[in-house]
Amino acid sequence: MTAIAEPDQRVEPISRRRILDHAARLLREGGYHQTTLREIAEAVGIRKASLYYHFASKEEIVEAVVNDGVRFVHEGVRAALAETQAASPRERLEAAIHGHLAALHGHGDYTSASIKVFNFGAAPAPESVRAVRRAYEDVWRELIAELQGEGALPPERAPDVLRNFLLGALNHSTDWYRPERHDIAVLAKEFAALISPVRS
Repeated sequence: MTAIAEPDQRVEPISRRRILDHAARLLREGGYHQTTLREIAEAVGIRKASLYYHFASKEEIVEAVVNDGVRFVHEGVRAALAETQAASPRERLEAAIHGHLAALHGHGDYTSASIKVFNFGAAPAPESVRAVRRAYEDVWRELIAELQGEGALPPERAPDVLRNFLLGALNHSTDWYRPERHDIAVLAKEFAALISPVRS
């Protein structure tokens, strides 16, 4: 009979979050194929077998990291929009962009790993990953519809193309953003102006 893996008792109890924190950093640095369960276990300071007390497989760890990366950004944008319900659509666009960028760079390991390993190597992303991503994209679908309905965006622009363009541009900032060189509020204003120029 195979023994059930027990949590490592040589150090303080290992939390699921601690494992994910280290996994997110390794996935951000090395990607899906280069990151192994052994590397994750060594980074956490436990035996590889002890990981199975929390996760059934490497894929389950990656799934959790990717979903958390999207959720952190989703929560940031949702909070920004909740705080600007009475603002103009143009101001809400800027707030949503600010929320996305702040969460993207505030949870850098998770969000960068999420972007980097979303396709799970050659395998299709699990349904939970697709569902979490769709839920976040729905926020932007609604916002873009609001912007077009209020005339802040031309109604003839294809909403899906615009959404993909904007989210792609924001996510690509993980390659060039440096906190000592860029201010997120200024970046949000610049991005918003590119999407919805202020009319004089």
